[in-house]
Amino acid sequence: MPEIALAIDLGTTTLAASLVDCGNGRRLAMLGAMNPQRRFGADVVSRLDAAISSGSVQREMTDLIRAELLRMAHELCRLSGIAWEDVSRAAIAGNPAMQHLLMGLPLKSLAFPPYRPLYTCGTNLKAVDLDWDGNAEIYVFPMPGGFVGGDTVSFLYGAEPGDATLCLDMGTNGEIALLNGDRIWATSAAAGPAFEGGNLSCGMVALPGAINSVRIEDDRIRLQVIGNGQPLGICGSAAIEAITELLRCGILEASGRLYDADEISSNLASRIISHNGANAFVLHRDAQRLILLTQDDIRQVQLAKSAIRAGIEVIAEKSCIRCQALKNVILTGSFGAVLRADWLKTIGVFDKSMIHITRFTPEGALVGVETALVRGDAFGSVEDFGQRFRVVPLSGTPIFETRFIQNINFPLS
Repeated sequence: MPEIALAIDLGTTTLAASLVDCGNGRRLAMLGAMNPQRRFGADVVSRLDAAISSGSVQREMTDLIRAELLRMAHELCRLSGIAWEDVSRAAIAGNPAMQHLLMGLPLKSLAFPPYRPLYTCGTNLKAVDLDWDGNAEIYVFPMPGGFVGGDTVSFLYGAEPGDATLCLDMGTNGEIALLNGDRIWATSAAAGPAFEGGNLSCGMVALPGAINSVRIEDDRIRLQVIGNGQPLGICGSAAIEAITELLRCGILEASGRLYDADEISSNLASRIISHNGANAFVLHRDAQRLILLTQDDIRQVQLAKSAIRAGIEVIAEKSCIRCQALKNVILTGSFGAVLRADWLKTIGVFDKSMIHITRFTPEGALVGVETALVRGDAFGSVEDFGQRFRVVPLSGTPIFETRFIQNINFPLS
């Protein structure tokens, strides 16, 4: 019987898991879900604060994520006709906070200066250590630094980037890595969940009902919806596309301000309404719901993109590679669709020089975990890869704070 293994991307906002046949590398089934810890905070810092304040809260967060991952494992087995007892191995990659909470580790070293994980190498566990049934041997990926974890290691491990390559995982934790020779310079910018649809007034993850494309043609809004049903909300990639369209059509100024209706000469003026004391743009309206892109939504995207751009500039300076000298850019994240490089240039994450050297890798962290399972070297190559990372902290760094402020506005076209 072929060896079957479980791969998990333990995201702050979203979870992804798959079953793989280690004999031929084929993915047998895949599932996505929301991280059930989100009620304790949308981002890593909020969850660490909640867990540090109460031992019972930390234990509840640990129990929640263990139970949800086990539920996903059983569902994957049901979908693929595999008995859970026949899954021999599992590997899990997440940011350090998520991995610490999963394993029930003390959090003080991570939550307070110098913001370091309890240890940096990978961890070998048994199913019982996570309160799981079954017989799986479990490997949790290395954590090179305080906010650069196993998900970054797995993303780069699976992508196999070459020299002078910038790698971006634009999720809630915003990991950034730049390769210069054998060294990998890495950091994490607290982008928040806007890129994944979180913290947006009508945001949602990329599930059926999510708007995943917004186009403006002849003053008309053209929407695409996952599953082709009625729109229920908007995912992160569509929010970014919508902002680029509003900038292109003169509905949004560089500061991020939505123009008043009487400042807009086109028929799109009728889509500007007042919402909670500020302007909002109507994406969809029917008898059941009103789906908006609000002034606060735009601000959330501005904060997220500014954090990512400032992080890129800091890491480029640290690695002595100018953005204009990059050879490749590899992008991943739970957006809900391919995030086009020209959109990122329009909102101010990318330079013009990056547009034609960018490729999008869906499920980057999950693919890396699958690659490590299929390689079958007892994760020795993953451990060696993790040793190449040099983590650059951004928190409290004057240059990051300066660049962050400089990049808040959208670029002038």
